[in-house]
Amino acid sequence: MTKIALVTGASRGLGRNAALNIARRGGDLILTYQSRGADAEAVAAEIAAMGRKAVALQLDTGGVAGFPSFAEGLRRVLRETWHRETFDHLVNNAGHGDHALIADTSEAQFDRLVDVHFKGVFFLTQALLPLIADGGRIVNLSSGLTRVSAPGWAAYAAVKGAVEVLSIYMAKELGGRGIAVNTVAPGAIETDFFGGAVRDTPAFNTFFAEMTALGRVGVPDDIGPMIASLLSEENRWVNAQRIEVSGGQGI
Repeated sequence: MTKIALVTGASRGLGRNAALNIARRGGDLILTYQSRGADAEAVAAEIAAMGRKAVALQLDTGGVAGFPSFAEGLRRVLRETWHRETFDHLVNNAGHGDHALIADTSEAQFDRLVDVHFKGVFFLTQALLPLIADGGRIVNLSSGLTRVSAPGWAAYAAVKGAVEVLSIYMAKELGGRGIAVNTVAPGAIETDFFGGAVRDTPAFNTFFAEMTALGRVGVPDDIGPMIASLLSEENRWVNAQRIEVSGGQGI
């Protein structure tokens, strides 16, 4: 049976790349987006051109109150598109960056980071648990900044650290259903994350490249294949792990 993966924040960046790599391995996709519907539909079209199925759905991963209705809409899509009641893989990728020193971080900045990167991951997964097939997989996205510190990223790194701990507890509690849960922690990547800072700011790019053993920052194609591989049978015994994909950043 074809595996179905739901990737949040799949209209751009790492989410888009992960979705395309999952499709290349023969999977079907449910793509979520917050506001970039046209971009998400373009990704769905790319996947359809590979001979796979893909559906794009709107979702604010920081809006917990909307999760029950999203789950009901997802249930309808699964029935109508795949004639199934469940999907197999959940990739909690959606997120944003916010850079501020601890002394300058506002409560609103902090709350939004918690809502999207931690509270949203916790409660979206909770809402979708009845729809995830036994034997499925969950991949949560963290950051290399939970291991290597850089001024201004304290709040962002802290909520990503919380996700890493949450992943371990998910693995423990969902193990009885055969669901494996892992965390992927990318290093600095050239995407439009945080306004494309790593991609478009030479000084920023150089800063991270110089602290990386392989001498460059990453690109989406360094991350998407790793995520896709964690969902495959060849990695079925990998569970409760934090896997950093950073080219040796900060070693």
